[in-house]
Amino acid sequence: MKTFTYRTATDVAQGLEPGATFLAGGTNLVDLMKLGVATPDVLVDVNRLGLGEVGDLPGGGLRIGAGVRNSDLAADPRVRRDYPVLSEALLAGASGQLRNMATTAGNLLQRTRCRYFMDATMPCNKRRPGSGCPAREGDHRNLAILGASPSCVATHPSDMAVALAALDAVVRISGPAGERTVPVTELHRLPGDTPDRDTVLEHGELITAVDVPSLGFAARSAYRKVRDRASYAFAVGSVAAAAQITDGTVTDVRLAFGAVAHKPWRAFAAEEALRGRPATRESFRAAADAELAAAEPLRDNAFKVPLIRNLVASVLEGLA
Repeated sequence: MKTFTYRTATDVAQGLEPGATFLAGGTNLVDLMKLGVATPDVLVDVNRLGLGEVGDLPGGGLRIGAGVRNSDLAADPRVRRDYPVLSEALLAGASGQLRNMATTAGNLLQRTRCRYFMDATMPCNKRRPGSGCPAREGDHRNLAILGASPSCVATHPSDMAVALAALDAVVRISGPAGERTVPVTELHRLPGDTPDRDTVLEHGELITAVDVPSLGFAARSAYRKVRDRASYAFAVGSVAAAAQITDGTVTDVRLAFGAVAHKPWRAFAAEEALRGRPATRESFRAAADAELAAAEPLRDNAFKVPLIRNLVASVLEGLA
């Protein structure tokens, strides 16, 4: 592991050090440092910034501090009651020990688990721009079918981020230029020809909280994850959904897919295709197909198209 300078920040302004890498739970970052994939010069511990609380927003909804641990957020009674999709997504991720350490911001900012990115001896445009993307012809079974590019077909691994994308959550950010907000759906970038940039965060910017707005029908929501083994495995495909169904008709809906793109994939086309339609399996599958029409699977991951279609239908049938 490369040597680095370690500092502890006690307030947000102190933590905004140019060129610093932020450390909270460390469940992803420390692994990447051990592998030589992440090589920070300055590591700033942000655990003492007072960002570990979940609070109520004045107009309804929740403000989730960036340092809230995944286990605590999943168990919060307000989350379980009003946003079960979020609780289910959190409990589907990693192991109990990791959830006890992992934080809200860290979960959003975790890096891809593409095997070529994780191996510092291999070429990877995300790790070393211009070196190539061997995954396109190599091992890509669990990689992207939506929004990929010739430069990168990596997927974002978070379960929690998929649920937050479906819930219209907004990320609060502090940086040298002040504070700003970004919807979760716009936080992560598609790879294009600069896959080394995962997010729209600028150097020195720090996520301080995530706001989840009040969404009455989010109480009828669910997260479904398909993986290769029953526990402690990243998704092969996942769906987060919330639905408002009146007299057998879908009046409103939120959908997001996981493990299919470089970012949590908000399924806007599927949502539009569902509103005003009968709450039937045929409608659910047709809406999924409207979203998946843009899919460009590779040799070994075309199975994700019917997988996501069936997941959408199954989750929405359960909610209906």
